[in-house]
Amino acid sequence: MPPPRSLSAFLELARKSLKAPVGQRPSPLTFVIGNESADLDSLCSAILFAYFRSHTAPNYTLHIPLANIPREDIPLRPELGAALAYAGVKSQQLLTLSDLDDVTKTEGLEPQDTRWVLVDHNALTGSIAESYTSRIVGCVDHHEDENVIAVNTGDEPRILKKTGSCVSLVVEYCRDAWESLSKQALEKADSPEQTEVDAGLARIALSAIYLDTNNLKSKAKTTELDIQIAEYLESKLGKEYTRKKYYKELSQLKEDISQFSYCDNFRKDYKAWTEAGMVLGTASIPQGFHYMLNHLGDKETLIDEFRKFAQERQCDIGCIMTSSAKDDGVFKRNLLIWAFNPKAVEAVEKFVELHSETLGLAPFQDGALDYKGDGEVRYCWYQNVTRNSRKQLAPLLRATMKEAAKL
Repeated sequence: MPPPRSLSAFLELARKSLKAPVGQRPSPLTFVIGNESADLDSLCSAILFAYFRSHTAPNYTLHIPLANIPREDIPLRPELGAALAYAGVKSQQLLTLSDLDDVTKTEGLEPQDTRWVLVDHNALTGSIAESYTSRIVGCVDHHEDENVIAVNTGDEPRILKKTGSCVSLVVEYCRDAWESLSKQALEKADSPEQTEVDAGLARIALSAIYLDTNNLKSKAKTTELDIQIAEYLESKLGKEYTRKKYYKELSQLKEDISQFSYCDNFRKDYKAWTEAGMVLGTASIPQGFHYMLNHLGDKETLIDEFRKFAQERQCDIGCIMTSSAKDDGVFKRNLLIWAFNPKAVEAVEKFVELHSETLGLAPFQDGALDYKGDGEVRYCWYQNVTRNSRKQLAPLLRATMKEAAKL
């Protein structure tokens, strides 16, 4: 039978199913998880895909959404809490890696007892990659294909398509299930409840689409599908709803990073890859270095905190990628790259040689954060070609890491 209609009740069912004793829980458990940065797009994609796949006839297979972060990192995402509130859900109701760890230790959940669908990425990274990569059964993603997932994924999708937001792909895939669910509810004469549920789900979806496409205004990111899906979702909201007002609410929450420390900001949107035996760690921050130095701490604090952060994660190369629309009302980016050993230095210098011109890199404050010595190198730039975000920069860095390994 289908799960409950409300998102809050659905998440409670997912929690009970995960935490149930071995003989009483579904087997295998199907998890839906976004990438390890756990940004709004990843989190909302996981929630929405899991919800609609669980309500898909005829099997109604429970899909459990899992936030790819420990529970203590949930409060670092106030924009998530705001979006979920419209659906009557608190962010602490989400299941996280902490819950997975607890069940693994107490109930003996083994990898073979699980299935995994990836959203907003197509290759597991981080702490869960080794245990669960062989259990991946599908993906919905808008990044480059890592060629990890089998071509034939059976009942689960294998969707890889360029869009501004992964949520757009999730809603497109689940649209028929959503419409069927809405129709069934209307036939049962609970249309007020149906309208409320649909509006909350639409708000969650729109939150990710708006923030990932700069309110559908980014020419570099926004695709026709993003626009079409946004209009479809907005049709589920009342006449009083305005795109501009909702986007402003979310962006203000996301951009107010002054309430968090440097370390909190580094781990809020962090992704790592291992390439040619080296670890590349990247922190994405929605404010530039001018803002951080004025609101979070001075130059020495920034450098000390990032060195400590990168070393704890065993990074060979650590990056901070920033964005901001606050400087003179113009969207800008900064980029800091730090190589911590000689082999990593070779990779970074190769990156500079190949891409500094095409990215429009210029020294930040005349090299105020740059450093060379002791087998390390650190550069900080203004990135004048702003269309390149982490989605483009990380593959470029990974390619130069491969090249350096050959030398």
